Formats: sequence, structure tokens, C-alpha cells
Amino acid sequence: MNKTSVAHQQAGLTPEQQEQIVAAAQILHAGGTVAFPTETVYGLGADVSNPSAIHKIYRIKHRPADHPLIVHISAISDLHHWARAIPESAWKLAQHFWPGPLTLILSRSPHIPDCVTGGQDTVGLRMPAHPIALALLRALGPEKALAAPSANRFGRISPTAAAHVQQELGTEVDMILDGGTCQVGLESTILSFHDEIPQILRPGGITPAAIEAVLHSPVLLAHNRPQTIRASGTLPAHYAPATPLRIYPAAELWQHASILAEQDLRILVITWSASGQSQPVLSKSIEQFVMPSDPIAYGQQLYARLRQFDQAAFDYLLIEVPPDHPNWLAITDRLQRASYH
Repeated sequence: MNKTSVAHQQAGLTPEQQEQIVAAAQILHAGGTVAFPTETVYGLGADVSNPSAIHKIYRIKHRPADHPLIVHISAISDLHHWARAIPESAWKLAQHFWPGPLTLILSRSPHIPDCVTGGQDTVGLRMPAHPIALALLRALGPEKALAAPSANRFGRISPTAAAHVQQELGTEVDMILDGGTCQVGLESTILSFHDEIPQILRPGGITPAAIEAVLHSPVLLAHNRPQTIRASGTLPAHYAPATPLRIYPAAELWQHASILAEQDLRILVITWSASGQSQPVLSKSIEQFVMPSDPIAYGQQLYARLRQFDQAAFDYLLIEVPPDHPNWLAITDRLQRASYH
């Protein structure tokens, strides 16, 4: 692909961004790594067809070799190249939600190396909804894709700004493309077609109801069900700050905060509801922060706030349990994994 066609596909980006994307594509072709923005979180990308570059991702992240990577593609039609035996329902969801925060687990094609899938016969594929991510993928050329987990140490808080990547990975990444703050702020919904009924392995920005509305049929939730497929972000402990994090109902938050404060510990209570906010601060050792009561706004802020609080020398973060509502499913999932102990 020549530079003229690349620039044409990058319409809407600044000349500086276009130059950076061309440089990033050259780094990827040479076997390097590039952190780039998506609508969910920042990804750490390498050429999916280059096993040595893929191994760099695992090394930089300290990621277990059997934990698969999601592959990012630039067009729905690319599914033919990277997957096989694609169900009609998968095509239907791709047409409806892509580009967007939905990852489809499909049978992999021979073009996907073992190191990308952790040795499994399936691969996670998605088309990101960010102009820089799409321009980068298109700049790579035809039959190219990026294997890209989140651009952070394995198991830690995902980055939603370029500065987060710089703080955590620094010069270990060959290049960081700055695309501002991620719009969604939580990782993609992962949907598996491995079994007869589609199953959500990880909740995300696309809700079960939205998927069911497109398919006109039910989907299963992997929660409390045995999983035969390993997928990104599905281990019990994940997305965790270094500061211990605990989740409590609003009625119990302040009681636990007081007990910890009596031990001369510095506590941050993070609430979202009116009942959670109504308690008086009982100790100078206890501080309070109020998150949005809207799940979309909450999700946009969650990782950046956890990263901010993690650097503020608190001994514990106590978080009010989210509402028991489908729109909060992804947030509840992330907090449960972040608080796992």
C-alpha cells in the first residue's frame, strides 16, 4: 500500500497523526511493538503473523504464554482470512456492532499462529472503533492484523490514556500513539461461538440484551458456568490496583471503613448512590469520592480513577457495590476481579 492511499484512508486525522501512523506501521513491519488507542482501552500491538513480535508482547506484559491475545482487524470482510466455519449469527453481529467493542471467539484459520491463541483452536477477533486504530490497521496493508492485549502489566489496571501506557511500560514499547482518552473505558464484550448457544465470556460495552436483540435468540453468561475456552480478562484476579480493593453494600461501607481507620490506616470510600454518600466522614483517616450514578460515565472513569487512587498512598479502597442491573454487568465484573483475594 503506497503512502497516498494510506493518507486517503486516514482522512480526518491531522498531518502529524498521519505521519505517526506511517512510522508506527514501519515499526510493526520490522517486528516492533506499538501502543495504540481504541474506543475501549489502549492496546499493545504487534504483527499477528510475526511470532517473535508476539513474544515481545508477552515479555513486556509479563503475561502467561497460554493466555490468548485478541486480534484486531480493519474490515468485516477480513473475517474470511482469520477465521473459518464462521456462523451466520457471527456475521450478523459483526455487521451490526463493528467497528465497536465486541470480540467474537471463532475457529481460527491457519493464518493465526499458536502463540496468539495460547495453543487453542479458537481466536478472538474484533474491529476497533477508533480512527487511529483503524488507520494503523489499514496502513499495515492487506491480510495484516494486530494482536493486541491491553497496554499494561498483566493483571493490572488497563490504560485509558497514552500517559498511562508511558507510566507503566515506558521505553519497553517502541512507540505510543496518543489518541486521547478512550471513549468506552472498559474492555470489549467477548462472545464465544464454540458451543451451540453463543456465550458471553467477558461482559463489556455491548450488553447481553443488545446482542439478543440482533440475534433474536438468547445468549448465555459464562458466570458460574464451566469454561472450555481461555479468553482475555477472564481470570479470577485481574484489572487490579496495587492498593487492596474491597466491595461492600452502601449500608456496610462506612462500618468497614471505621474499623480499618481505627488501625491507623488511610481509607478511601468510593460511592455512587445517595445512600452511600449520606454517611458522615467519621475519621480524618477516611476520605470519600463519588463516582457517577450512570453506568456509561462510571465505566469511562473507572480505570483512570483507580489508577489515580492507587498512586495516592491509601491503604485500602472500599467501593460501593454497583446496582444489580444488566447495564452495570461489565463494571461489576471488573470490580469483582480487581478485588479478588
